[in-house]
Formats: sequence, structure tokens, C-alpha cells
Amino acid sequence: MNQILKDRYGSKLGEIRDEGTRQTIYDKYGTRLGYFDGRNTYDKYGSKVGEGNLLALLLR
Repeated sequence: MNQILKDRYGSKLGEIRDEGTRQTIYDKYGTRLGYFDGRNTYDKYGSKVGEGNLLALLLR
């Protein structure tokens, strides 16, 4: 199931997609920003951001 993330005006900010056992976040242009593997969140370079689902923090 995909989740569309919008601002208070209804404009799309990004999208979180389920991809197998991972959740991956994309910005409004379709650029991959990072993923959550069920335990930790990683940025687009594969560096650990933190424990838990912190995907929304990767949107800027």
C-alpha cells in the first residue's frame, strides 16, 4: 500500500511505497530519499539515520 504525503494545502510532498519487506520514501519528483527495513531507517546513501521508522524526516 502506498501512502501519499501532502501539505496542508493538498500539494504532494512525497510518497512512501511498500517494496517487499521495506518501505521506501520518494520525493514529489520520484527521487528515492531512503528506506525503512523494519528496524532502522537509512538515507539514500545507505547511511543509518536512526532506529524506528523515521522516513518522514527525510522529506525536506
